[in-house]
Amino acid sequence: MSAIRFTDDSGPERPGAHAGVVEAAPEARSSVAGVDPAELAAQFEEEKPGRTLTGPVAVILTAATLAIALFALWQVFRPLAQGSKYYLIFFLAGVLPLVFLAYPADLRLPRLLRPATARRGATSDAPRTTAARHSGPSRVDWALAAVALAGCLYPVLPIALGGGGGGYDAFLDRQGLLVGVDVVFGTVLLLLLLEACRRTTGWILPAVCLVFLGYGYYGGLLPQTWAVAHAGLDFGQLVDAFYNSDSGFYGTPLDVAATYIVLFTIYGAVLDISGAGRFFVDLSAAAFRRSRTAAGRTAVASGFLLGTVSGSGAATTVSIGAVTWPILRRAGYPAERAGGMLAAAGVGAILSPPTLGAAAFIIAEYLGVSYLQVLGWAMVPTVLYYLGIVLSVEIDARRSGVRPAAMAAGSAWRLLARSGYHFASLFAIVGLLALGLSATRAVVLATLLAIALSFLDRAHRLTPPRLVAALSSGVRGVLAVTVVCAAAGIITATTTKTGLGPQAAALLVGAASAVSSEPAVVLALTALLAAVALSLLGLAIPVTASFVIGWVIIGPALLDLGVSAPAAAMFVFYFAVLSEVSPPTALAAVAAAAITGGRLVPTMWHTLRYALPAYLIPLAFVITPTGLGLLGIGGPQRILVATAVTALGVAVLAVAAGGWLPGVGPAGVPERLVGVAAGLTLLWLQPVPIAIGTVLAGAMAVGVFVRRGSPGPSGGTRAGSPA
Repeated sequence: MSAIRFTDDSGPERPGAHAGVVEAAPEARSSVAGVDPAELAAQFEEEKPGRTLTGPVAVILTAATLAIALFALWQVFRPLAQGSKYYLIFFLAGVLPLVFLAYPADLRLPRLLRPATARRGATSDAPRTTAARHSGPSRVDWALAAVALAGCLYPVLPIALGGGGGGYDAFLDRQGLLVGVDVVFGTVLLLLLLEACRRTTGWILPAVCLVFLGYGYYGGLLPQTWAVAHAGLDFGQLVDAFYNSDSGFYGTPLDVAATYIVLFTIYGAVLDISGAGRFFVDLSAAAFRRSRTAAGRTAVASGFLLGTVSGSGAATTVSIGAVTWPILRRAGYPAERAGGMLAAAGVGAILSPPTLGAAAFIIAEYLGVSYLQVLGWAMVPTVLYYLGIVLSVEIDARRSGVRPAAMAAGSAWRLLARSGYHFASLFAIVGLLALGLSATRAVVLATLLAIALSFLDRAHRLTPPRLVAALSSGVRGVLAVTVVCAAAGIITATTTKTGLGPQAAALLVGAASAVSSEPAVVLALTALLAAVALSLLGLAIPVTASFVIGWVIIGPALLDLGVSAPAAAMFVFYFAVLSEVSPPTALAAVAAAAITGGRLVPTMWHTLRYALPAYLIPLAFVITPTGLGLLGIGGPQRILVATAVTALGVAVLAVAAGGWLPGVGPAGVPERLVGVAAGLTLLWLQPVPIAIGTVLAGAMAVGVFVRRGSPGPSGGTRAGSPA
């Protein structure tokens, strides 16, 4: 979610949408060359950074975002009688025009169309993007905002217009029978959404949407012997599917953005402004200040705790990096290794309950389950993910000769006694969900609790101006994700209308079946192909869009092979999220390298090593029925067995990747290869593979013991005594 900044001339600039972006200490600021952490985070988000606005325009947009926030909060307890789609029409009508005002076009405009400030201030040698971000909206931007408002509100136009209009009910009655005016306004909204996506995420997502649009229109011309051929749709049918159906612009993704995401983002902004982000980092430092590996543990714990208030991997990476990189440097961590640790810990923010990434809310809606169930599915994988990172931190500390680093941190218990109330609202969300409240009501009540508790701290109490800033920041944080979710309707509606999902699933399963007819092998190969496809898809488009495409295209293939819906959905979710640490884009790793000054490619590879469990655990809960225990499904025995065996596999793989067995010493190449085989075998949660993997893990440990005791070149024992 991009950091958009609305300021006025009377006060300092406040961070935008990044809940959890904390104020760095002076030493931390120097580590990022004087750049503000929130500003740096904006450069590495999936969404492009927005404008820095001042003066009357900032006041207008702040007022508009405040109105949208209050409308979203009101809708929770007093929903509109006309239904959720009616609400979505007004929500999109409020958000889409703001995108054109808050995000620059980054295109060269004729001089007369540029705003006066840009004509006076821009120089020929200034970066065009930077100049655009610091200029106000152009005349074209204002015109596009006005047209966007008209296109969004047309379905509720109460007067007749050229055979169209006539109000919301009349518009719904024309579903499948749109008149010319309907098609015109639908086309305008389609084009504006594509342009809004281009401004917020770049060219790739609009291009993907156009590919699906072209497939829907020209698919009837494909040879009918092709599996992906269909009867063909005319343009009016496509616009009807986008504009006047429940799977188009106003489908489930936008519904999730307008309810869950905006409310949780407001909640995160309230926590951030009330000082929770800084408290979580301070608590992590205080908890581990006496440990030899305190620096690494602090970075990992900070990432986990900040994940409760941030849904962005890159933003969390920058937040914890700005504070902990100076400590890591003093402890002796190489820049690339520290960057990998920071990126992996930051991406864990999207995977960590109770505020998972936006796609988790879409899972709840698609599967028709409560958000609490989705949180339950994420619990064990989150623990295993951070177990892998912590083990890697401990291994690196011993292998790299990390030394203790002094940290200016007080008592953790004293800090908890003074500021531990920040946890109360997080626990309240889980408790209210357990009592049966909807996720939207639970997060609103938790937000009210966080506002009330903020008055316990004089420096961070949410006075009316700060409360307005938090509400406005929450809406600013969902501008980009809202247009992405609305544009995702192009993909879902086209897939639904053409039947592309089942056809693509058949192709994927057929490719795996061509290798082997054994059902277990077919499932494993399909899962591997799906993982590769999702990883490649996530390199180019945001996580939310990647999940939607993956679910409608790859989800059916897994379901056809007998994978349960929760396992299939979480599989797609994890690999969509992992795009933030997957080379060659790896936004979180790029952000970490910017913080540490390390080389980019080695930082990416270290990030992959730290995040290895996140790549492998989803395969474990898809390819075997026992793997469902990792999602908390199947009873206590299955859950305990699956968790224990997978934890052993994660530990063995951490040793193999790090080249060190804690408490023993270094592992050579033969032991590491045996460890890789053991870890991968243990992920196949069946009795025989578990037995084989356990034996291999034991063999690796024995090999390390033997290596430790074998004589070195000088007659003594090999280097690497137990740490």
